[in-house]
Amino acid sequence: MTLRTITLAALMGLLAAAPLPALAQDTSQPTNHCDSGDKIDNTTADQARKKLEAAGYSDITGLNKGCDNVWHASARANGNQVNVMVAPDGSVHQETN
Repeated sequence: MTLRTITLAALMGLLAAAPLPALAQDTSQPTNHCDSGDKIDNTTADQARKKLEAAGYSDITGLNKGCDNVWHASARANGNQVNVMVAPDGSVHQETN
């Protein structure tokens, strides 16, 4: 084997063992299994994020839309991590346990 072949084989082994990067999730529509009768509106993750930011929330993560057209996320308010939601009417609420 040549040095080039050995180097190429070693590089391929390292690439095969490396973890794959996480792919960004498209949250523009629900990714869960909604019933065929559910009517999903056309609100987007960007619209929900803007509503949350306008309500004073920051560090918004995990934005996910349910079959009921409610957007759910984690966010920061006054330095505290909280769970929030954007209702279909556009109102923003902090979720409680």
